Parts: sequence; structure tokens; C-alpha cells
Amino acid sequence: MAQRYGGKYSPDPSRRDAGPQTNHAMAPMATPKAGGWGRADLLFLPPLIFAFRAFRSDPHGLVLGLAATALLLLAPWLTREGVKAQAAYDERKIARRPALPRKILGAALTGVGLMIGGLAMSTGGVTLVLIGLAGAALHLGAFGLDPLGDKGMEGVDSFQVDRVARAVTEAEKTLAGMKDAILRAKDRSLELRVDKFAETARSLFRSVEADPGDLTAARKYFSVYLMGARDATVKFADAYAQGRDPAIRADYEALLTDLETTFAQRTTALLSNNHTDLDIEIQVLRDRLKLES
Repeated sequence: MAQRYGGKYSPDPSRRDAGPQTNHAMAPMATPKAGGWGRADLLFLPPLIFAFRAFRSDPHGLVLGLAATALLLLAPWLTREGVKAQAAYDERKIARRPALPRKILGAALTGVGLMIGGLAMSTGGVTLVLIGLAGAALHLGAFGLDPLGDKGMEGVDSFQVDRVARAVTEAEKTLAGMKDAILRAKDRSLELRVDKFAETARSLFRSVEADPGDLTAARKYFSVYLMGARDATVKFADAYAQGRDPAIRADYEALLTDLETTFAQRTTALLSNNHTDLDIEIQVLRDRLKLES
């Protein structure tokens, strides 16, 4: 019978037998906070003022007001996506800069939108420019700049990094499908259980991102095992929603426990191999230094 994994890499650190977590590389990555997203969502409200005034203006004011509204609605959407990209960038040890600087573009659109809105209200001259610059500056002050450079790419094979990035992206989509499927079971504790498994899986993702050469050894975990877990979750959610059979639930929870154990062991093995490779490299360098001296 499968037993709940209770080692120091268990996704439930509150267990008494968990032991001290001395290996920080194995700790699940923290979920990005949504504070920046919430602030960006608030920016969707002010454009409604321009839309309301636009429909009470002449045709010229209508066009300008609607244009300002469109730009000021696009700006927070770009900003919110930029905050998400920033969170993903900060979460990883090795990451490329976002291809599109969304937060910077959001600030620029905010400034332009405010200037067009000022024109709709018959504001002009230096005041109009100052309003736009102030809006863009406040936006950048609130959300900051996008990452403008790659992180941890020194001496790393960019081809391998791209392969890992694609594999992680597909694996994240599979996890998202798994979490979406379990919602149909309408059981909050099972949703949290799947979240814990997702954290364990992401520990493996982060380990492979830190050493892209490990992708070959971990590829089946990214594809076969995760897709199997997703498919099992879909079938379980449909069956459990109909009869809520406790036996089916116990089997599914045992499956999640086995998967967590397997993923955690694979991550530990990869980290151990990395340490072995480092020890060998250090020993080779020491031998060369002795020969040269």
C-alpha cells in the first residue's frame, strides 16, 4: 500500500516527521504574490470616466474620449501581463528577459491616453504634456521597469535553455489542465492536494532550469508522468462528482502521494548528480594546477 511521503522534501512541511529543511534548493518555490496584479486591475476603473464624458460630448470630443478610453484600458492589461512576466522572471535562477517590455509600454500608453483625454477636455499646451509625463512617471513608480537583461545566462548553452523553457511551458500547461480538471470534483481539500503536487513538480522544473543538461534525464517526468496525472485527474473528477465514492478518492490520493514521492526523489537525484559533477570538475582543476606547479 502506498504511504504518504513524509521526508524533508514533502510538500507538507508541518508534519512532525518532516525534519529540518537544510537543502534550500529543494524547497518549493513561493507562489508569486498578486499584489501587483491587484494594483493593475484598479487601473481599469479611471478610463470609464473618459468613456462617460465622451458620450456627452460633440463628435470631436466623442472620438478623443473613446480613443483615450481604449488606450487607458490597454495600458493596465499590458501592465498586468508585465507583472506576471516579472514574477516568472524573479522565480527562476536562469531566465531570459521578456521579449516585450509590457510595463514600460503600459506606462507609455497611460501617458498618451491621459494626453488625449486632456485634449477631449480642451486642455492644451504645456499642461497637456505635463499631465502625460506625470501619468507615465507615476505608472513606472508604481510598477517599476520590466527586466531588461537575461539572468544567470553566463556560460549557459542558450540552445539547451530554450529546450528547457519549452519543456517547462508545456509542463505548466499540463499542470494547469490538471488543476482545472480537479475543480469538477467540487472538493476543496482535493484542490489543495493537487496544488501540493504541483509545487513538488515545480521543484523539479526549477532544478532542471538551473542545470539544463538534466532535461534528458527528467524528460519523462515533464511529459509522460504529468500527462498521465492529468488524464487520471480528469477521469477521477468525472467519476467522483457522480457518486463521491470514498474508495475512488483514496486511490486517487494514493496516486498523488506516489507521484510526489517520485518527483521529489528525481529532484534529489539530479541535485546529487550536479554535486558529483562539480566535485569531479574541482578535482580535475586541482590535478592540473599540481602538474603546472
